[in-house]
Amino acid sequence: MPHVTLACHAMATRFEIVLPGDNAPALRAAGEEALRLVEQLEDQLSLFRPGSEIARLNARAAREPVRVTPEVFALLQHAQRLHAESGGAFDITVAPLVRCWGFMGGDGRMPRPEEVSEARANAGMGLVRLNPGDFTVQFEREGVMLDLGAIGKGYAVEQAAEVLREAGVTSALVHGGTSTVQAIGHPPGQECWKVAVERPSPSPDAPPVLLASVPLKDEAMSVSAVWGNHFEAGGRVFGHIIDPRTGEPARGTVLAAVVLASATETDALSTALLTLGRAGHESIASLRPGMRTLVVSEAGGRLSVEARGITTQSNA
Repeated sequence: MPHVTLACHAMATRFEIVLPGDNAPALRAAGEEALRLVEQLEDQLSLFRPGSEIARLNARAAREPVRVTPEVFALLQHAQRLHAESGGAFDITVAPLVRCWGFMGGDGRMPRPEEVSEARANAGMGLVRLNPGDFTVQFEREGVMLDLGAIGKGYAVEQAAEVLREAGVTSALVHGGTSTVQAIGHPPGQECWKVAVERPSPSPDAPPVLLASVPLKDEAMSVSAVWGNHFEAGGRVFGHIIDPRTGEPARGTVLAAVVLASATETDALSTALLTLGRAGHESIASLRPGMRTLVVSEAGGRLSVEARGITTQSNA
């Protein structure tokens, strides 16, 4: 079966759409419209773009209420609910801590204890006031900063998929940075899309080992991993996923995957699951009916795998 593949670079990652079918011009037009939306969302959501709504919030919301579009306000409300449901493991106010640990555009560094304390004082959803009456956002203090990096790509993938559905597309695969993927329908002649999850390795040169082949049909999957961006100090690995409850990089878990209908939710909840690890596996897995999950933990140089609804390879 012929197919159309389109891609763009946005949100510091590569977005790609695979569209099987015979009507290439129509599929290409739908795919290009979906990717245009992804680029528009980056203009709205990126904290690195001075004109974005999130950058305006970070610059002004500590001094005055700042109005945002209803769509961005709804996403912030969604993030607020996910923060509460995850017990604070998912938190879009984690930006001061990400910057403190050197992961905001960098490869990480070991901060001084007083730097961590100051960053922690500026983090927490309790410092963000959302007013649904006029779609305004206000911060309780200077130094609060939002970072939608753990939900924005999933939201963009989900919105792109919705554009494709509205255009009549019944079979497609949309992914952002290979960390979040949304399946529409199934490939022609097959029951579902199959997406590989590789066994995590601290070495980028290590040959890939298949951990699981996950079937998706009208579902999304997000994978969060520590070893993608990390540094080592004192014999310990410090990854870029910061636990907002402790102010330090998450420990003990090197990979987490979540499957649900919504890519926005899988993006956020895979981050929460990586942060909570095996101890919080049950609490995250019980948040939504039909959720499928995977957690890979590391202790003493050995990996252990715990999966719910996902079949892993016996040799992985």
